[in-house]
Amino acid sequence: MPLVNTREMFEKAYKGGYAIGAFNVNNMEIVQGITEAARECNAPLILQVSKGARSYANHTYLMKLVEAAVIETGLPIALHLDHGDSFELCKSCIDGGFTSVMIDASSKSLEENIAITKEVVDYAHKYNVTVEAELGTLAGVEDEVQVKAEDSSYTRPEDVEEFVTRSGCDSLAIAIGTSHGAYKFKPGTKPQLRFDILEEVSRRLPGFPIVLHGASSVPQEFVELVNRFGGNMPGAIGVPEDQLRQAASMAVCKINIDSDLRLAMTASIRQYMVEHPADFDPRAYLKPGRANIQAMVKHKIIDVLGCNDKI
Repeated sequence: MPLVNTREMFEKAYKGGYAIGAFNVNNMEIVQGITEAARECNAPLILQVSKGARSYANHTYLMKLVEAAVIETGLPIALHLDHGDSFELCKSCIDGGFTSVMIDASSKSLEENIAITKEVVDYAHKYNVTVEAELGTLAGVEDEVQVKAEDSSYTRPEDVEEFVTRSGCDSLAIAIGTSHGAYKFKPGTKPQLRFDILEEVSRRLPGFPIVLHGASSVPQEFVELVNRFGGNMPGAIGVPEDQLRQAASMAVCKINIDSDLRLAMTASIRQYMVEHPADFDPRAYLKPGRANIQAMVKHKIIDVLGCNDKI
């Protein structure tokens, strides 16, 4: 099975009240852990690559890793550019075999955002590549995306119809209270997504797929392991999983998860190195990290996304 775009995935997800997991990949072990979990769950999958990951691992290496995952699993997998910041980057990924791209011009004015997004859409659709865009700005830090809390903004529902109609995008990332990174909410506060905004957006865009960025739940067992074995992550808090499940049952068809993967890998590596100080074979400490990712992604697909057995 070749790589697929997200169009059919999202149509089925919207009608079925579930979401597709979009997991960021950087190396072989992360790809293997995610895709083995999806194979166990018989679930469609989006593997996404940020600008930073593409720079770190090299476009060709990442393409071949994802192609290997398709061969090994037989799953419908979309390869997606996460937070593309320019037409040139999106074009390079489309020309290089990506089946889905995100153009993030959310920091621009509405008119500029529409114009930049439409330029990407016009090019991508020539090659049957789907395009995700963003309205509203999420706070937090992830790779090269860095937005201060005071510069973040919720999506304005009154803008979404004009934006989607004029830009021609295939899915829309909105800001309803999630944020990038592992420090999404202040300790002592009650995390709460703005479902009223999501409901109004879906009313204005019936049947249109919505995306949630910054949706890691920051599992506290991994935070505890990181801290116990030499790390320093006080106050790391994510989005409650029950709220993500609620979003997936509504108009949200794609939920992005990155920080949780990093935590799962880092926690196991820290633990292994402390408990096995004489070992120096990378395979020894990366193997439990891969297993941690596989178990966590399986849980996400079944219990949070509701996406198991959807092929």
